[in-house]
Amino acid sequence: EVQLVESGGGLVQAGGSLRLSCAASGFTFDDYAIGWFRQAPGKEREGVSCISGSDGSRVYADSVKGRFTISGDNAKSTVYLQMNSLKPEDTAVYFCAAQPGWGTSLVDYEYDYWGQGTQVTVSS
Repeated sequence: EVQLVESGGGLVQAGGSLRLSCAASGFTFDDYAIGWFRQAPGKEREGVSCISGSDGSRVYADSVKGRFTISGDNAKSTVYLQMNSLKPEDTAVYFCAAQPGWGTSLVDYEYDYWGQGTQVTVSS
């Protein structure tokens, strides 16, 4: 059974940092891309970042470039999202998702498996 479990969310002041974790199980980590998405109240889900399990290639949304860093630990089947210089507009529920294949994508409908999400709240 494929499982994705996010952790690391919380409340932080603007300018602060958080590190989210996505622990994956039930599939061969190297054969999948893992993406981070977020959804704020009343807004559509937005792709934030993605990392390929096969070659480590990365992609970021323009809104987070230079502030967020995605990384993976294939031995632990875990992907991290380091979020620095957080802004109130980063407030959302953050989800990780898994997509079979070797590419990267920020398109949510291309992902087959989803975690339950973790809340990130950035106060001004």
